[in-house]
Amino acid sequence: MASNYMYIVKCRDGTLYTGWTNDLAGRIEAHNAGKGAKYTKSRRPVELAYYETFGTREEAMSREYHVKRMTRSKKLELIHNKSS
Repeated sequence: MASNYMYIVKCRDGTLYTGWTNDLAGRIEAHNAGKGAKYTKSRRPVELAYYETFGTREEAMSREYHVKRMTRSKKLELIHNKSS
């Protein structure tokens, strides 16, 4: 069963970017190569700050949708709680 991920990266300028993928390592590589999202292209390098794993792409996309609507402080809280 393939894994699907919702992830948050921290950009060089300190901003956060949220996305989803089915290849987490490859997606982070793509972001850092300038082939990821337009948003991260000018904010490289990015660093993986947080991720969640899902069984389906729909679940990962739904979670991405909800996390993208969180405030920055809520996203930072999510990141902090995961690493604690």
